[in-house]
Amino acid sequence: MKSIHRRKKRWLTFFHLSKNQQSFYTYTLFSSFSSQLKLRGQAPKALRWKRLESRYESHKTCVTNLLSILRHHNVDFACINRVELDRQHLSGVDLVVAVGGDGTVLSAAHFLDHGTIPLLGINSDPTSEDDKSVKKKSDERRSHGALCMCTAQDMDTALPPVLYGDGHIETRTRIQTVVKSTFAETRLVPALNDMLIANPSPAAVSRFRMGWLQKANQSQHSQIPDTQIPNCEIYGTVTRFSGIPYSVTNSINVWSSGMWVSTATGSSAAMAAAGGKHMNTSSRDLQYLIREHMIENHPSTKQELADFNNKIVGSEEQLTLRWNSQKGRIFIDGSHLSHNLELGDEILINAKAPPLSLFTRDAAL
Repeated sequence: MKSIHRRKKRWLTFFHLSKNQQSFYTYTLFSSFSSQLKLRGQAPKALRWKRLESRYESHKTCVTNLLSILRHHNVDFACINRVELDRQHLSGVDLVVAVGGDGTVLSAAHFLDHGTIPLLGINSDPTSEDDKSVKKKSDERRSHGALCMCTAQDMDTALPPVLYGDGHIETRTRIQTVVKSTFAETRLVPALNDMLIANPSPAAVSRFRMGWLQKANQSQHSQIPDTQIPNCEIYGTVTRFSGIPYSVTNSINVWSSGMWVSTATGSSAAMAAAGGKHMNTSSRDLQYLIREHMIENHPSTKQELADFNNKIVGSEEQLTLRWNSQKGRIFIDGSHLSHNLELGDEILINAKAPPLSLFTRDAAL
């Protein structure tokens, strides 16, 4: 954790509102439904319009209050619509502020792939204690905001210290992924929370071969610790990423529902819900979990292979997958950003992506 000891020169506020002269055009789910789908009779019939309008009003009020705070402290800032944000907007920016929830923070983090600009999240519509009741017929829980430094209720006291150098920043590890297909090698945007690698159809089997990469000239002299599995030999073919030859060690064929890969930040999200381990947010390691692994019923190896389903990937280790299904997809930090896979594609996964500087509260999340 470190502190910022200089006043911010320019902020980029990133939310669902875009400035148009002196007025604001609202770009939210509510305005989209009410102005377009509802008029055409195409909006979901079960949609609770009053609740959606209430969320919209809460978000708009938060944005209005935030702009007042920034103007009060003479901060030079620009407002960018979420769907219009581009890397060209980041030139000369000292800080990106994402107003919304965890999804907005994750979306903003994808544009900060060099890790040189810090990110601050504001939860514009936080869940209250009354909303957490599960006895109601309707689910009134709102944004969790685990990645947000403050909420709409306390940003008036939480933001001024950041403006004047007392903000606390944590460096969060991100996942670096490279996909090698027949004619190209693609480096995906860094994932802050997690990735899901699976067949596009949830009912289909995800087939892949996974193992650990070692440079070809080192594989005969070292073994990766704590990842030994029975009856696994060094994969015979040398593979290459960025022209560097690697041997695949401790490889295993997997038939499953796919695989989660998470950072320490994301270990408390979908990874935890799937049965994974909770990790300290300062950890530079990754974690993987194979979903619903269909293991051969052999008494001598079944339990050992089951123990292999959920492991920590060290910060210096590199995981690799060879996709053996006709179709596949990598979902990055949720469902909005994905990359398609084809039969034979190879995937490199490690923790070497530029880390993200994320403003948090004084206590670790």
